[in-house]
Amino acid sequence: MVSSDEPRGGNGGRIAWNLFGFALPLAIAAAAIPQLLSLIGSERFGYLALAWGVIGYASVIDLGIGRAATRLVSCLRGGGHRDRIPDVVASAAWLTRVTGAIGMLALVAAAWLGAHRLVPSAVVPERELQLALLFLALALPMQAMSATWRGVNEAWLNFAPVNLLRVLLGAANFGGPWLVALFVQDLHWLVATLVVSRAAALACYRGFALRCLRRAGLGTGRFAAGPARQLLHFGGWHSLSSLLNPLLVQADRFLIGALVSAAAVTAYVIPYELAVQCLVLSGAVTSVAFPLISQLLQSDAERAACLFRSWQRRLGLAMAVAMGTLAWFMPDLLHVWLQGRVPGESVVVGRILCAGVFFNSVGAMYFALLHAQGKTRQTALLHLLEVPPYLVLLWLLIGQWGVVGAALAWSMRVSLDAAALACLCRDRASHPHAGGTRVPALR
Repeated sequence: MVSSDEPRGGNGGRIAWNLFGFALPLAIAAAAIPQLLSLIGSERFGYLALAWGVIGYASVIDLGIGRAATRLVSCLRGGGHRDRIPDVVASAAWLTRVTGAIGMLALVAAAWLGAHRLVPSAVVPERELQLALLFLALALPMQAMSATWRGVNEAWLNFAPVNLLRVLLGAANFGGPWLVALFVQDLHWLVATLVVSRAAALACYRGFALRCLRRAGLGTGRFAAGPARQLLHFGGWHSLSSLLNPLLVQADRFLIGALVSAAAVTAYVIPYELAVQCLVLSGAVTSVAFPLISQLLQSDAERAACLFRSWQRRLGLAMAVAMGTLAWFMPDLLHVWLQGRVPGESVVVGRILCAGVFFNSVGAMYFALLHAQGKTRQTALLHLLEVPPYLVLLWLLIGQWGVVGAALAWSMRVSLDAAALACLCRDRASHPHAGGTRVPALR
């Protein structure tokens, strides 16, 4: 049943919008990157890629407040306490303004202290690098605040405008620097386009969210200690996962480079990127599942359980077909993509990773359910416990079997991770209201 203040359209349509929003920027990037690389050269492009990475890491600076806002607003909508939502939104916006400002000041200080010298340059002048860092500092609070307003939109299942904006932002991410590079190649002007696009995105996310509030007959709120504590408790544990995630994702390629060779990294990364792009499907589903299950847990726990099981089955079937097909055609796809220059072990690596991606997508649904129940502490501690044995396993298997060993280690980790998440959800999937999923009173 869709409430009157909620965007129309079924869950299938919302998932389709998410798939559109996640997948199209990837296609835009694939088309734009070669053009941009030819215009600005490999060194400036490398610095620009680092700038994209720093902006992406702003999800840590916001302390998980955006995801926390999605859950808390969803729960208040489902529990019939909509009058408390404005204070939650105002508190989340205030917190991310503060954390974003701290991140900005830290990056400004790093620029003046010479952080740009950490990555040596043979082409880009030092002053250009310093100015680029200062411009980049302006983008951090905008990115952090955008996460909060996007989270409010997702709590209202307002996916159509959010994903249209995601596509436009993806286009601006690559198209902005490309347009500027037609006239000037200075790095700071390339980075300035990222600041402009983040400012526009922030204004749009905020406008969409405020429209949802007005449609529900809700006004503006104020900062309140009760909502702020709940947001920080949920978001803080989520931030720990966000801090650990790059280590879990990137450690394999660094160890391959250290233990084997740089050429081996290429043989591993190419099939890896081909396989993990299929996770846009699970991302499209879980982005809808998280706020919707959070909302239903407050009013209809059995319906939430049925919805979870239904989506888990459908996603599992879709990913099994997708990854089985990809594994079967892996040699042909790599041959076409690389124009016949396929590294010898890449096909085996790709097929092993396809199995891992399937289990990763299964685990993603359990992850969404746990977060809908407010169980960020359990997932963060699980990721913390995974890091040491995974690094040891990577070291041993890469030393034994090279890139094939790295693929085995990654697939084993995500498979065990999915099993552990399923164990954490045991009994809660059939009784998802157990374990204190109700939102405590806000004071």
